[in-house]
Amino acid sequence: MSFALYILGFLILLAGLLYAAFLMHMPHHWIIVGTIVLLGLGILTGVQATRQKDPPA
Repeated sequence: MSFALYILGFLILLAGLLYAAFLMHMPHHWIIVGTIVLLGLGILTGVQATRQKDPPA
């Protein structure tokens, strides 16, 4: 559940950044590239932040 909340918050942040880039008249191909990079970064940090530790063997 915490991973879903993390991704939801990240998507809201990403939407705000994309809207700001659109309002600044950035070229669309750079907005798409930034979206792909930020989505990858968000998934990586989300998994890292919410990963359960392995129990000791």
